[in-house]
Amino acid sequence: MTIDAAIQRYYSADFDEGSRLTTRTTAGKIEFLRTRELIERQLEPGRKLHIADIGGGTGVHATWLAEAGHLVRLLDPVPDQVERATRVGTFQAVVGDARHLPWPDDHFDLTLILGPLYHLASAQDRHLALAEAVRVTRPGGVLFAAAIPRFVAFGAAWLGEEPPSPLPAALAKLLEAGSFQFDHVAFPGAHFHTAEELITELATAGLTDITCEGVEGPAGPALEVRGTHDDDLLDPALTIARRVGPIPGVRDLSNHLLAWGRVPPLDRPI
Repeated sequence: MTIDAAIQRYYSADFDEGSRLTTRTTAGKIEFLRTRELIERQLEPGRKLHIADIGGGTGVHATWLAEAGHLVRLLDPVPDQVERATRVGTFQAVVGDARHLPWPDDHFDLTLILGPLYHLASAQDRHLALAEAVRVTRPGGVLFAAAIPRFVAFGAAWLGEEPPSPLPAALAKLLEAGSFQFDHVAFPGAHFHTAEELITELATAGLTDITCEGVEGPAGPALEVRGTHDDDLLDPALTIARRVGPIPGVRDLSNHLLAWGRVPPLDRPI
């Protein structure tokens, strides 16, 4: 099965992405809240932006951005998710591929690409997706990109069990290059980053002033394995995530990385 077919099956039939970020687990709720607050730092009070939400799923982030008055355009490759996003009614949602965006150059003030990168195995495809995201973002605009750290993926490959020694070639490849296919789970992951690799990919795409943080913090993986939502754990975990999110090394222990940078203004040499 190709990664594209696996994505269609996973998000249409196997998994509810919307509930993952809102009600299913404490880790998912932290991911939503932390992602939102990091994006909100780049929003100027009183200014209404044109925003692209690439790989936006059922519209969890598009919804709050539209409620804040921004003009949001969502794109996702899974028709079922786009249909659910369309029901919200406050933003436009279309089926499409992050590697071939339907929008004109320099169209958006803020662009989100929060899902596609860890579903794209080849560096060429990831570069194409980022190049497309940069293309549709105006000079001076901001682009956010999310990734899954490879060290967390390594732990997920064994779900708490002791990995064999010596490591199988597939696990060694995950740690060395970020490539791995999970045979025992449905998640269609294809590439897992380090923070430094994600920053490099954004810089190669032409972004400047790049920042990268861990989203959920080092408590995130344990809360995900716990598999439930507990309000009593939310504030302490958020406090930890905020304190250590920017720290190199520690940020790679989060469930997700979030990096952002600016498309160079026209008057700035590239």
